Amino acid sequence: MTDPFRKFIDRLLSHEGGYTADRRDPGNWTGGRVGVGQLKGTKFGIAANTYPQLDIKNLTRDQAVEIYRRDFWEAAKCDRLPPAVGFQLLDGAVNSGIPQATRWLQRAVGVADDGILGPVTLAAIRAADPNDLVLLFNAQRIEFMTRLSTWAVHGAGWMRRIATNLRYAATDN
Repeated sequence: MTDPFRKFIDRLLSHEGGYTADRRDPGNWTGGRVGVGQLKGTKFGIAANTYPQLDIKNLTRDQAVEIYRRDFWEAAKCDRLPPAVGFQLLDGAVNSGIPQATRWLQRAVGVADDGILGPVTLAAIRAADPNDLVLLFNAQRIEFMTRLSTWAVHGAGWMRRIATNLRYAATDN
């Protein structure tokens, strides 16, 4: 069986850019706040605030892929899900963190939203139609994002990302 992560990582990286070191972006600082720590930047979506020990500027694509597989795909248990759902969870986890993305998935299947992908959540996912689940997951994601204080600044970009993911979902079903 082919590894869906290989296809999905190319999709994910299409959302993420090259190297940036915008002084106004808290993610570019090792301390997670503007002016706190070192300004190391972001590359391939891998940010200094999350990975302060990395040499972000010289990060290779292969290193970024390894991080995404280990810290997001495997950590979020995306490989245990229907592939179309696994990709959506991966992208949501990268964009908003694994616990938050898992809560969207749990709300989409109607189980307690504790942010942990355990046996109850997995059983509910197996019982759900994957195509419906992708739509419900993204509805939860959009509702969440529109309530964020940074919506006015980042909302259009987030919606373009989700629109692209819905197009991917149409090819996955």
